[in-house]
Amino acid sequence: MSEKIRKSIAESRWLKWLDERVRIKRWVVESINKPVHPWARKWYYCLGGLTLITFLVLVVTGLILLQHYRPTPDEAAESIGRIMNDVWFGWLIRGIHHWAANVMMVLIVAHMIRVFLTGAYKKPRELNWIAGVLLLVTTSGFYISGFILPWDQRGFEIATTIVEGLEKIPLIGDFLAGIVTSVTPVGGEALGFFFTNHVIVLPLAIFILLLFHFVMIRRQGIAEPL
Repeated sequence: MSEKIRKSIAESRWLKWLDERVRIKRWVVESINKPVHPWARKWYYCLGGLTLITFLVLVVTGLILLQHYRPTPDEAAESIGRIMNDVWFGWLIRGIHHWAANVMMVLIVAHMIRVFLTGAYKKPRELNWIAGVLLLVTTSGFYISGFILPWDQRGFEIATTIVEGLEKIPLIGDFLAGIVTSVTPVGGEALGFFFTNHVIVLPLAIFILLLFHFVMIRRQGIAEPL
């Protein structure tokens, strides 16, 4: 960010107006004036930020799709068809949502590889590495549950495979499978479980992990290359 842009933000009227009410100017000015090392401007150091951008795209497009989606076995596929054919630009919104999910998975894996290869997981950044691993796991759950929601043949088979896999876990398998299916065959209860996790539980978990992740980055700085 150039000096001219930083100065413009620091002196903007909206920031002065907001600062009079919530005292935020000092934090904003410190954030935009924080120096960035030249080596941290390389493209592969931007993978984490790009992952965040794709997540925000998913949130916005997901909220739009949520207005028209019906999470029941009888209406799920029909509501998807309605989004694609009847909702204004629904096909585009769903397409962006679909491809943003794919791009996010690629970016987060690439980001984790970059962190590993540059040794950014070592002391004192172990907790941040753990948060990143949890973000990868949570994003994977986000990704898989998204394929189930249309409740077409593929979605049904994925849900069935997950339930059958849980049942094979020793001692607690039946209990875990029962949570997903409410002790019934795979059907509406399972769809409701994946829907709730996709739109509430997983986004909330990602938000909390991202908040911790970025707070730690601000405190520790970006790890230097090996």
